[in-house]
Amino acid sequence: MKQTLVTFNLGKQGLTEGFIDALEKTFKKHNLVKVTILRSATRDKAQVREMAQEICFELKKRYQKDFTAKIIGFTFYIKKWRKLKK
Repeated sequence: MKQTLVTFNLGKQGLTEGFIDALEKTFKKHNLVKVTILRSATRDKAQVREMAQEICFELKKRYQKDFTAKIIGFTFYIKKWRKLKK
């Protein structure tokens, strides 16, 4: 059975606690999430990289599992790993 890819749009409010909470709830059932950065949020690639790293860091603190982000333009994919890397 094919699993659907869950997509989030990150807008002008940026990273909020509610956005992180929604990602946390999604990762209870899914291992991969797509986050699209809208133009109203930023057009700076360095900021996109920082956002992806911050999301992975916050999720790692909450879940005690590793999360990695693959950045492609103004979109990034966050993957949840089974174990915490040492």
